[in-house]
Amino acid sequence: MDKYINPNKPEPAPVFRWIILIFVSLAMFGNYYIYDSISPVADLLAKQLNFSDSDIGLLNGIYSIPNLIMVLIGGIIIDRLGTRISTFIFATLCLMGAVITASDSSLTVMAIGRLVFGLGAESLIVAVTTVVGRWFKGKQLSFAFGLNLTIARLGTVVALNSPSWGSGYYDNWQGPMLLSVAAGVISVASVIIYWGMDVFASKNYKVKKTPKQDEVNFKVMFSFSKSYWLIVLLCVTFYSAVFPFKTFAIKFFIEEHGTTREFAGFLSSTLDISAMLLTPLFGLLADYMGRRSFLMMIGSVALIPVYLLMAYTDYSLYIPMALMGLSFSLIPAVIWPSVALIVKEENLGTAYGLMTMVQAIGLAGLNFLIGYVNDATSGYTAGMWIFSTLGFFGLLFAFLLRKNELGPNGHGLEKGIK
Repeated sequence: MDKYINPNKPEPAPVFRWIILIFVSLAMFGNYYIYDSISPVADLLAKQLNFSDSDIGLLNGIYSIPNLIMVLIGGIIIDRLGTRISTFIFATLCLMGAVITASDSSLTVMAIGRLVFGLGAESLIVAVTTVVGRWFKGKQLSFAFGLNLTIARLGTVVALNSPSWGSGYYDNWQGPMLLSVAAGVISVASVIIYWGMDVFASKNYKVKKTPKQDEVNFKVMFSFSKSYWLIVLLCVTFYSAVFPFKTFAIKFFIEEHGTTREFAGFLSSTLDISAMLLTPLFGLLADYMGRRSFLMMIGSVALIPVYLLMAYTDYSLYIPMALMGLSFSLIPAVIWPSVALIVKEENLGTAYGLMTMVQAIGLAGLNFLIGYVNDATSGYTAGMWIFSTLGFFGLLFAFLLRKNELGPNGHGLEKGIK
């Protein structure tokens, strides 16, 4: 049975794939913007609505609740319904969440809005990741993933700097929330354009049929290889060492290193800026050089001394932040496309969903743990040791992955484009 639609048609031009990548990445841009829209408006919520820090924390924390299971269900939905309709469903949920959050000053209503947003946000990331994996497998896959992350993280940078470029909207708490609604509109519109282009390609070009599961089958996750599970373990240790640190980074820089709030914020933002610039380049390097598990080892090694340098020295913070920026650019550029190389296409949605679910569990757990440890020890040193230990575990999992891939059960992660 022919695995292609219209096998006698020409293959789509490379520029067609890149245009699709841009639009699904713009959907991620809107997603990232909505997620980071609470932080810049926190002071207005406190002043105008009398929200406490616990209330503001609830608006961000409630986002993660549905992600502990929704990303896995969402991945199965992607495999069952296909990427077109699933990306539209998840982007629409993100927009609905932004609209609800901006519609009323009640904490309950705003929390419901953030919960609805959480239902769609991580699943949209899984869906877009699946789209990129299917369109670019064997065709500069890592570079495509890197460019996708660059455009997505631009949403974070734009949101965090909205008090500067969108200062006219910050007279009232609702103005910035309306900006997040506009970002949601961009996300849905981009998905609709992708849907149309994908339909057009299936009718006019020689493209692979989109594999679908015949039934929703949770058992498929138990069929994934050892390499997949090692990647999942590396994923959860790496992200658990970075994002929970960013939660407390500004406060840590101010209290332990005596920086200004503005400089502390700049230091924290250098991670996203460096990732925007370097992730596509590292992805391109992995495409042509291969040795993906070895690159994961380098990224893990770079992360290990970061936290100890910040905990025990008063030297320039640029050195540890540069090392963290290197790791934060290198590992994501390699780890996500590697899944597309070792998992069957019909199971990509489930694979990415399961991986994101485990990541969400790690992020939630480490955020709670580090907050507790910081309070219990009245400092940050113990937490820094926890982060550094995670770097050691990441190196271990990357080493075991390389060992497995160089053996008879390898999936070609160490091979580059010939």
